Parts: sequence; structure tokens; C-alpha cells
Amino acid sequence: MAKQWYVIHTQTGYEEKVKTALEGKTKASSYKDLVSQILIPIEQVSEVKTGKKKISQRKFFPGYILIEMELTDETWYLIKSIPGVT
Repeated sequence: MAKQWYVIHTQTGYEEKVKTALEGKTKASSYKDLVSQILIPIEQVSEVKTGKKKISQRKFFPGYILIEMELTDETWYLIKSIPGVT
């Protein structure tokens, strides 16, 4: 089976914690060959506040993480076992 992109729904504000937990579990186990990339969709936003231009990052889809992986029963269980994943 080939790797495909999937969307993981998380609690809003837990995206970074879920990404860190997924990266830790995949590197420490035999799943590192099944998971390629884990991304939080972020965009650069420029704002002008008090006359100064400020560039900040904003979550493009809050509450969601993108993951490129090969979907198996083991990887499905791995994702569902992470706290913060709905």
C-alpha cells in the first residue's frame, strides 16, 4: 500500500503537542517507515500595529494536522491513542 495524506482532527490548541507526540512515538517504534511527514498547516501573516510591520504565523486550519503515512491497523491505533486526537 502506498503512502497517502490524511487529516487528523485534534482539540484546538493541541496541534503542536499532538505533532510532538506522534513524532516521538514513530521514531521510537517500528512505524518510522510507515510515516513520512507530519505537518501543521501554518501561513505567514503580516500585520501593522502601532505603525510597525509585524510578520506572524497563523494556523490555516486550527484543530487539524496533516500526515503522510501508510494506513494500517497499527498506525490507526497509534494515532487514536495520542491524547488530544478526536
